[in-house]
Amino acid sequence: MASLFNYNNYLEYKFPEPQYLGAKYIHRGWIAKYIPNHVHTVLEAFGGSQSIAFLMKQMGKRTLTNDFMSFNNHIGKALIENKGVTLSSADVNILLSSNSNPNKFNLMESLFADLFFTRNDAAFADSFRSNVSRLDSPYKQSLALTVMCRSLTRKVTMGHFAHTQALNYASDPARIERNRSLIRPIKSIFLELLPQYNAAIFDNQEKNESFNENILGLLPRLKAVDLAYFDPPYCNSHADYQSFYHLLETFVEYWKDKKFVNGTKRYDPKRHSGFDKKSEAIEILNQLFALSTSIPIWLISYNNRSFPDVDTMVSMIEPYRKVTIEKKTYSAGRGGKGSVAGSSEILLICTQ
Repeated sequence: MASLFNYNNYLEYKFPEPQYLGAKYIHRGWIAKYIPNHVHTVLEAFGGSQSIAFLMKQMGKRTLTNDFMSFNNHIGKALIENKGVTLSSADVNILLSSNSNPNKFNLMESLFADLFFTRNDAAFADSFRSNVSRLDSPYKQSLALTVMCRSLTRKVTMGHFAHTQALNYASDPARIERNRSLIRPIKSIFLELLPQYNAAIFDNQEKNESFNENILGLLPRLKAVDLAYFDPPYCNSHADYQSFYHLLETFVEYWKDKKFVNGTKRYDPKRHSGFDKKSEAIEILNQLFALSTSIPIWLISYNNRSFPDVDTMVSMIEPYRKVTIEKKTYSAGRGGKGSVAGSSEILLICTQ
């Protein structure tokens, strides 16, 4: 097992706390115990908030992180791949300047004003997005998008966009008392969060990389990976991240060729992965395991309320690896079907 005290001096860097369904942020210390000191190159296959990839980087590992969603890949570019590029006051002045192309950059206001945000906040988001490409580094651009996406989630209770109660909550004194961000301007939240993100950027002396692909396509191209961490979407447990975070993906991609459907203005068509559909999950997971046979150690986060069940997962893994099961039971809910009180977080430790 790894030691929490073998991270050189990288523990001084703090991961900005996420507000993300299924994030393993609170389980970092538990997961770290099962990452052996001797492994060098590690893969975070479903990066999400990137909190576990950040842990791996802190441990001094060469960290490869991947996520299907573009906004999550930008977090990986900004905090995992990036060795030292931060946003300066001059960069912030560029980002906060007036809309550089109002005819092109009006998507947030046209879609989400008076739905998730006030018209002024939505127009500010468009203006900010118009200026991202003016920054002189792709890492600065990813960092700007990362901090703005986090700012946008702070404006909605529960931090996701699969409900349409954001503005109602912003007029509820009880909710405002618990979360003042509901009534704060997005600009103010961005400026508050930015120093935390700048301070989280460091160089662990390894060539870390962030990818934005379906993991089934990426795995055959990766070489000499010592450990893979898999945290796939849990069917039955809020697996449809495209519906929960469609607004952030729309903001980052800034689509002009999509339909926007239903009450939340989700983009359509969604990208296909298969991991989030019960009709496809077993077949897709089998493909994942078959493509990972060259990686000696697998750590798989799972949940006892998910489909397929834990016993089925073990039976699928056993042709390739020995499996040990570790378990933590939630004493209180954390905002997802897979983390209600009494449910268990599962870690499958798969070794040769």
